[in-house]
Amino acid sequence: MSPQTALVDADWLKANLDDPDLLVLDASWYLPAQGRDAEAEFFEAHIPGAQRFDFDKRFADTSTPLPHMMPSAEQFQREARALGIKTGSRIVVYDGAGIFAAPRAWWMFRAMGHQAVSVLDGGLPAWRSAGGPVESGTGTARPAGDFVASPQAELLRSATQVQAVLGDGSAVVVDARPAARFTGAEAEARPGLRAGHMPGSRNLPFSLMLADGRYRDADGLNAALDAAGIDADKPLIASCGSGVTAAIVALGAEIAGRPPVAVYDGAWAEWGQETRPDLPVVKGEA
Repeated sequence: MSPQTALVDADWLKANLDDPDLLVLDASWYLPAQGRDAEAEFFEAHIPGAQRFDFDKRFADTSTPLPHMMPSAEQFQREARALGIKTGSRIVVYDGAGIFAAPRAWWMFRAMGHQAVSVLDGGLPAWRSAGGPVESGTGTARPAGDFVASPQAELLRSATQVQAVLGDGSAVVVDARPAARFTGAEAEARPGLRAGHMPGSRNLPFSLMLADGRYRDADGLNAALDAAGIDADKPLIASCGSGVTAAIVALGAEIAGRPPVAVYDGAWAEWGQETRPDLPVVKGEA
């Protein structure tokens, strides 16, 4: 296999698909408004040998009402081993949209201490465009693995921690939601959420890091980060609606050569709650 990178293309995956140490995971997830069923689509067509990585249920803390929160290290380790993931596994994750949900899975593995994980640039659409084969069914089961979760606390942030850095300016908080949601011009789709953004945060809509369903090159990513007023010398915390597209920013920053980015997992699903007046919300531009 070629040296580890955070992003691989379809040609690389085709050349390495038969490597016994490689595991391919379909991390597709869609917003309700998109009207797509990730499980049904996986059953219909997926990359040969792939398995489902369900961060909405199996790899999620279901004890909280907040959506797809990071599970405990014990749960993550148990579910990863059930997929056959080993300490020496090289993981490639993809999704059916191109680039949308796969970076969330990438970030979760990194936050649990597994460095050998990459995202397939362009996802399943790029795989098919490159002539990659697909198969149907429930996925390829593997013998249990020996994966060991080793949480990296610096990659995960709570509301309390985010509020602290907004106050002291020790890090930049970047919001990956679309501009209209950031400014409060557009209402939130989830009930019970206020419109607007965290005071002092910056807005970098995740779509600006992408072009035609793939990541921009390093120069394009750095230009997007600079345009959002994100200081390259300060630590970065990414947020979004529910912790999914924040990971697009986190991976994009790594591709751009910037330091590792932490993700505020509760995201706007937590911060924007009408029942949380302790978490301030403002409207307008950054």
